[in-house]
Amino acid sequence: MNRIHKLLAIAALAVATQVSAADWAPGSTDWDKLPEIKKSKVGLYLTPQQAYDMKKANPKGVAFFDVRTRAEAMYVGWPSDADALVPYVEHPELMSDWDDQRHMYKLEPNQDFVPEIERRLKEMGLAKDAPIILICRSGDRSSKAQDRLQTAGYSKVYSIAEGVEGDTVKDGPKAGQRAVNGWKNANLPWTYKLDKAKMYFPR
Repeated sequence: MNRIHKLLAIAALAVATQVSAADWAPGSTDWDKLPEIKKSKVGLYLTPQQAYDMKKANPKGVAFFDVRTRAEAMYVGWPSDADALVPYVEHPELMSDWDDQRHMYKLEPNQDFVPEIERRLKEMGLAKDAPIILICRSGDRSSKAQDRLQTAGYSKVYSIAEGVEGDTVKDGPKAGQRAVNGWKNANLPWTYKLDKAKMYFPR
């Protein structure tokens, strides 16, 4: 009986997390109420507008990385002011493996993530204590990437909690669409045009 109660509690928590993520208001900075899936051990978060303003105020002193997959950047577009695309996880090259639980092609950790961040920062003339902003689709991967970079010695890593596309609408005509919040929904600059020099290539 205990096991059933535990499974029900886990399921309830998962549903609650999904619901609260959809309820996260655009521009909210009440980080204590941030959905668990978007939280990091580092605990440094920005709204899309805050991130945009921070980068604009010091374009050469603040690093801004998109940590989504190459396919996402290509087909969904990416923030125009990002310094580089550095995937935190990636699909296997031929997308031959399927994730039954997530109903999508499998994602695998990008072993080159930290070395690529280091290389990009070196190109920008920035050290490990430079402010780094990370963005993913909706704040999940960027929070995990934050913790990974902190473990590698980076001290000022911020996650954009709403991501590029934001959270999904719960009901109504836009139910299931990512139209709640996020970089694109905040009408911040983004583009489908990719700069090869900023794109990720396995090394």
